[in-house]
Amino acid sequence: MAAKTISFSKLRFYWPIYILVLPSAALVGLFSYFPAVNGFYHAFFRWTPPDTNEWVGMRNIEQALRDPVLWDGFKVVLVLVAANLFRMIPSILTAVAVNRLRNQKWAYVYKVMFVLPMIIPEMVGLLVWKFIFNPNNGPLNALLQASGGMWLLNKLDDALGWNVFYQGQPPVWLGDAELVIPSLILWGFPWVGAVSVLIYLAGLQSIEESIYESAELDGISSIGKFVHIELPLILTQVRITLVLMIIGTLQGFHLMLVLLGPSGGPRGVGMVPGLYMFNQAFVQSQYGYACAIGVILFVFVLVLTEINNRFVKVKR
Repeated sequence: MAAKTISFSKLRFYWPIYILVLPSAALVGLFSYFPAVNGFYHAFFRWTPPDTNEWVGMRNIEQALRDPVLWDGFKVVLVLVAANLFRMIPSILTAVAVNRLRNQKWAYVYKVMFVLPMIIPEMVGLLVWKFIFNPNNGPLNALLQASGGMWLLNKLDDALGWNVFYQGQPPVWLGDAELVIPSLILWGFPWVGAVSVLIYLAGLQSIEESIYESAELDGISSIGKFVHIELPLILTQVRITLVLMIIGTLQGFHLMLVLLGPSGGPRGVGMVPGLYMFNQAFVQSQYGYACAIGVILFVFVLVLTEINNRFVKVKR
């Protein structure tokens, strides 16, 4: 059988594609895959640049698996994942409300309002929230004091024995070990994410109008529309957002780093695995051990993503 040949005209057609694809693939390999492979490789070394790069085999992994700080960090992450599941609800409801607007002008205005915050650097938002949690002149304590919420918190503390809120003393939200996790959950209130809303809106706008018309002829209520039409038909978008949320919560540490510092706050209660990896690498200079933590974190991301793929089913 004669070997297949590619004509010069076909090569002339494809060469612009090669010029674009090959450099792009090289850049992806250099800046995405090489750091990942390099980190996995150094997970098996006692690596403290610039002097030490000694092979230790599985010792770093074994040490990390026995590290109570790392496992406490995973417990914190699981709490934050559970909280973030609840925090997805406002974004879904907001997208549904915007999609149901009959006035196209106002619908466009609301979409623009959700896009505008995306151009503000995330670091600015984190610093604003750090100011909000300030115990002395932060807006949160001022609001609680003005609205009577502080009095209610004091009464609840007395009744339930929290020993966190005291009469005449403003709560130190980021400086009290008992309040750090509630503060991390409260961060971002009212929890309407611009990207999430736009993703859900894209799914809602793909629903055919005839489906709504048929449901209205059957006398379906607004809640019925949401339960039986809108939510089932945007489960693909919910699933994507859920995967991104799980990965972001497991890997993320910038929130804790800005609000609590590299030590994870008082008693290290905010020391999530990502922050612990950062701490070991850039504070303790234990780069090999930090790489081992990264490998374990990678495995956790794979496991939770697979669980999500198995149990969050999308029926076509």
